Amino acid sequence: MNQPAAASDNATETEGARTFLLVVDKSAEMRAALRFACRRVVNSGGSVALFHALPYIEFQHFSTIGELMDHEAKTEAERLLQQIAAEVHRQTGKFPELFLRQGDTLPELTKVITDNPHISMLVLGAGTGTEGPGPIVSAISGKLSGKIEIPVTIVPGDLSEERIDALT
Repeated sequence: MNQPAAASDNATETEGARTFLLVVDKSAEMRAALRFACRRVVNSGGSVALFHALPYIEFQHFSTIGELMDHEAKTEAERLLQQIAAEVHRQTGKFPELFLRQGDTLPELTKVITDNPHISMLVLGAGTGTEGPGPIVSAISGKLSGKIEIPVTIVPGDLSEERIDALT
């Protein structure tokens, strides 16, 4: 799983333009970040890239069950990426580049950014609940500080579509 799951047909035409990388999950704040990235593309050019990391599943006792669980997790992740990719296409008219990786999210995210110099900005949604902004947003100011060499935009997860549209 070290290659992009799919590449955009727009990759060559947007070379040199902004690529906004979005970490995909099922959170409400991801939707705000998605809207923000798509509106930036529509209003200023560039493209969207989507990233998702699958954790390793360790199931030692019955390898067949572990393989089945791994396959189901990968299928679900691919389905999620395809749903979000369809939304990106609906909002921007462009297909996003997809990165599906297996491993811990933070190291894999850092690798994708390092290995793909056309990615020019990381867009994250911040949780607004009592549990904090989320693990990636927290890591940006902590253990990832200085390791990601592109700008990071943190979008408050509770912004309305209208407010996001006005900001972009």
